[in-house]
Amino acid sequence: MTDNPFAAPEDLSAQLSDAGVAEAPVSPVAVATDAQPPAVPPATPPLAQPQPQPQPQSQRPRVGAGAVAAIAGGALILGAVGGFGAAFVYDQVSGDTSTVPANAALPAANTKDSSHQLAAGSVAAVSAAVLPSVVSIEASSAEGRTSTGSGFVVREDGYIVTNNHVIEGADGSIKVLFSDGTVVPATVVGHTGDYDLAVLKVDKTGLTPLTLADSDQVVVGDPVIAIGSPLGLDSTVTTGIVSALHRAVTTSSESGGGDAFIDAIQTDAAINPGNSGGPLIDAAGQVIGINSAIASTATQGTQAGSVGLGFAIPSNQVRRTVEELISTGTATYPVVGVLLDPTNQGEGVLVATKVDGQPGVVPGGPADKAGIKPGDVITKIDGRTITRADDLVVAIRAKAAGDTVTLTVKRNGKAQDIDVTLVANTAVDFGDEDQAPNPAPQPSGK
Repeated sequence: MTDNPFAAPEDLSAQLSDAGVAEAPVSPVAVATDAQPPAVPPATPPLAQPQPQPQPQSQRPRVGAGAVAAIAGGALILGAVGGFGAAFVYDQVSGDTSTVPANAALPAANTKDSSHQLAAGSVAAVSAAVLPSVVSIEASSAEGRTSTGSGFVVREDGYIVTNNHVIEGADGSIKVLFSDGTVVPATVVGHTGDYDLAVLKVDKTGLTPLTLADSDQVVVGDPVIAIGSPLGLDSTVTTGIVSALHRAVTTSSESGGGDAFIDAIQTDAAINPGNSGGPLIDAAGQVIGINSAIASTATQGTQAGSVGLGFAIPSNQVRRTVEELISTGTATYPVVGVLLDPTNQGEGVLVATKVDGQPGVVPGGPADKAGIKPGDVITKIDGRTITRADDLVVAIRAKAAGDTVTLTVKRNGKAQDIDVTLVANTAVDFGDEDQAPNPAPQPSGK
């Protein structure tokens, strides 16, 4: 089929015949051709030449069927191309990629290091083992005053240890919150302000006690974990190291029962109000101390907070005192039987000549029997240098009645070592009841 819209009728007829299309009559007027009209016989008068009929302005020459098919096919192709192009341009302008599904899958979890497979000795593993034995404590007074702190199980039959200042003055109720959410009432078995320790008892058995380590084996730099309820946030875990040993820490009793002298373990693990009474744990999951005090830059009337200087009562001291409290309900402490001069500004600590009319060396006491004299200057205990009265007091308090210590003293400018066997404070008559709890009077204002 020809694409020539002006093809002669016979050409179009032949093409239609070849294509199997029935030929339709074609008017010679409708199609312009190049053929001349037939000749007229001479005898016949010539007829008037017919004039071409004018075509309307809107009428155009007809297009052949082949051309129509070709144009229709081209229109379909152009339409498809145009539609695809428009969609492409739209996607580029709008940024719409919703027609292309994206792979939204994220990397799979690494189950090899999951919490169900904790590395032995890790903080997570130690904490998971210890937390069920750590408790929160709430003590209230009849006046409605409430104090909160921490504690931990020391025996499976319901004995719990905490700081004395946590439950001090609690004449109302004492409640213990376990890590599983259970709350049970507790009673006081015994307490002492001299060591700032208290033992509680709950009506609960089958508990898991924590093991008290040998605190004499602790060295500076050991990793530690502090667990408790700082600011009421129970089951809180913080970590750090042992920063120092044998820190002389003195804490005052709110009830006026005297100061507590602690030969403390210092740590940089975060300890805040509410951590008191909670355990300081070593890498083996054993208790090396009870968190009891913090150094703070807070001013009067403001809340103290951790500055990386926390102090714990060593576990060896805790063991001796807690066993005594469970056994008798009270606790004693060892003494040497001397009174110290708090005004001394020189080397070591000075054994007083007299204090408020009392002799500096208690007659019949351990120091008197060992040969300590008034005016002697004590410079060391068991080889450890002594620079303040508090240093000597806490070093002695860290011992037990019956222990023997070696005191290095200077007398008339000459140093000598003197062995002294300690006795319980109840075995020495200081003559003044106010002096009995404290073998070393402290400077005013302390």
